[in-house]
Amino acid sequence: MAITKETQIGKIEVVGKYKSVQVRTDTVVMEDNEELSRKYHRHALMPDADISIEHLEVQAVCNAVWTDEVKANYETFKADKAAKAEQGKLLETEQQDI
Repeated sequence: MAITKETQIGKIEVVGKYKSVQVRTDTVVMEDNEELSRKYHRHALMPDADISIEHLEVQAVCNAVWTDEVKANYETFKADKAAKAEQGKLLETEQQDI
């Protein structure tokens, strides 16, 4: 009657223009080779993520899909978004001064 608990990579998906890598990790509890329970945890990784602590299979997918072009496009997107947010703050400040 040995009870074991293990973590498995259940699913890896690549989604969207900037190749977000979505990972589903399954935690499985077994007793005598019979599954007692399974719980899921999901997380997403973007091209600027530190993947050094990810499972080797996840790292391989990230390295395959996150080309230099994808990384550069994502950085441009983030810079544009930050500039628009800053511009919005400036507009709010200007309106308060009126």
